[in-house]
Amino acid sequence: MGKVELCIDWATHEAAKYACEHWHYSGCLPGSNKCLFVGVWEDKKYTGVVIFSPGATPSLGATYGLVQTSCTELVRIALTNHKSEVSRIVAIALKFLKSRSPGIRLVVSFADPQQSHHGGVYQAGNWIYTGTSSANSVWQDPSGKIIHPRSLTASDFNGGKKKSPPVGSKKIKLPGKHRYLMPLDDEMRKQVLPLAKPYPKRVKQAMASVQEAQRQGSTDPHAPFPQAING
Repeated sequence: MGKVELCIDWATHEAAKYACEHWHYSGCLPGSNKCLFVGVWEDKKYTGVVIFSPGATPSLGATYGLVQTSCTELVRIALTNHKSEVSRIVAIALKFLKSRSPGIRLVVSFADPQQSHHGGVYQAGNWIYTGTSSANSVWQDPSGKIIHPRSLTASDFNGGKKKSPPVGSKKIKLPGKHRYLMPLDDEMRKQVLPLAKPYPKRVKQAMASVQEAQRQGSTDPHAPFPQAING
């Protein structure tokens, strides 16, 4: 594998949206207007984004004695085919997060076993594994699309109105997700380290196969190119 020129910098909303819609299994941006978008370029070609968000609930950090402004969630790693190690990309993205939000002390991320993910990226980055989240339920519409209950509740993102699932939808129960923590200071690391559990093993389906299934090509002529890579 030849040497690649890796550039990490802030990405635009447009670029992040494109990466999520084309290169992430969810097919969409997270539902928050407070996200931080860290873009990835290899050999001056846009290859994806790492996204941090306050998380789905204000209580994300409460378990660790943190207020919402001290804890954030890594909610997307949306990449097309790339050469750089994802753990390295995430490590650099964390530095960008700290530079923009110095008050953040802990980052939480989840790996979804429903997508054959076990958290190998986080294990390679020495994140702390603390088990699985609680099982939850989602709706599945007649076309097979998954609809999370949060998108149906009243919020600023849907005009403050509660929605009903599409006619013919069925409710399905999903297993909990693998939870990983990345403390950003020594004191927080000492606090959460006792929560550590053995890393889950890799699922039978190779991660490379899963990634290929959710990414579209190594070169995409329609990918946005933000005005400033090194701005």
